[in-house]
Amino acid sequence: MRRLVTTLLLLSGAFAAQAHDVRPAYLEITEQPQGDIAIVWKTTVAPGAAVIAPHFSTGWTDAPASIAHGGDALVKTWRVPPKHAPLAGATVDIEGLENSITDVLLRVVFADGSELTRVLKPSDPSLKLPGAAQAGVPVREYLQLGFTHIWSGIDHLMYVLGLVLLVRTPKLLLKTITGFTIAHSVSLALASLGYIHVPAPPVEAVIALSIVYVAVEILRAREGKPGLAARAPWLVSMSIGLLHGLGFAGALSEVGLPAGAIPQALLLFNIGIELGQIVFVTLVLAVGHALVRYVPRTTHSLRWVPPYAIGSFASFWVIERIHAFL
Repeated sequence: MRRLVTTLLLLSGAFAAQAHDVRPAYLEITEQPQGDIAIVWKTTVAPGAAVIAPHFSTGWTDAPASIAHGGDALVKTWRVPPKHAPLAGATVDIEGLENSITDVLLRVVFADGSELTRVLKPSDPSLKLPGAAQAGVPVREYLQLGFTHIWSGIDHLMYVLGLVLLVRTPKLLLKTITGFTIAHSVSLALASLGYIHVPAPPVEAVIALSIVYVAVEILRAREGKPGLAARAPWLVSMSIGLLHGLGFAGALSEVGLPAGAIPQALLLFNIGIELGQIVFVTLVLAVGHALVRYVPRTTHSLRWVPPYAIGSFASFWVIERIHAFL
């Protein structure tokens, strides 16, 4: 059994080395009062990331673009001069999106100041643009972005899974998850609003290291040698939650916040994260309860697999992410 587990962990580690944080892409179309149109496209260009690109039925992005790089982000901009085809009725399609697991936040700013925001998904990668719309915060879109971000961020989910495995009582688990939520909400807000700035690559590496730490603490607790994370998990979850909030802020900065509605958009994005987290914890508890009830002997014999798997994945991420910025 131990040889089998070791083999599985090596295979999972090799897969983990290819894992990347999945961040949404961002497409902004701004209709200027003087008649021209500005188009901004932001996407991730890290190794392993899907290659996607915007295409308009009017051919606006067929022309050469101005290109800028920032970390693992690629920013392309186009300027469409006046006397162009009407914005309303043009169709935008994200080529390659159907072969990815990325969402694209589309934001259209019309000449009269009104805005339209939509999320384009792999299952629905195109949209025919309507006319001017009422400005406001796109509630569903930002909730959806937060929810899908937590579910596509396997590192954050593994950390939450580690907390669930580490804490033994429902009351303490609630306290621990609440502490994590409060902490990452605070750091997410501070970073998104520009009060603090920490480079993303080191933050991502330390997040992976925090997952390794939790995996080690699970093993120590099961060996009868509980560490700080087992004795006061709420304290550790709050401390590490600050780091995860900076990671969430990195994703939100990729898509931006609507001018004039930053607090509302930030709140909605964070609520989406919490909803995704609650669903994940609920599923983990339900599956764990079913395994203990229906296959108790198998569950007991394989109790070492989850912490070793979590630690193996996270260890590869630590090496990969440190290598990325050295």
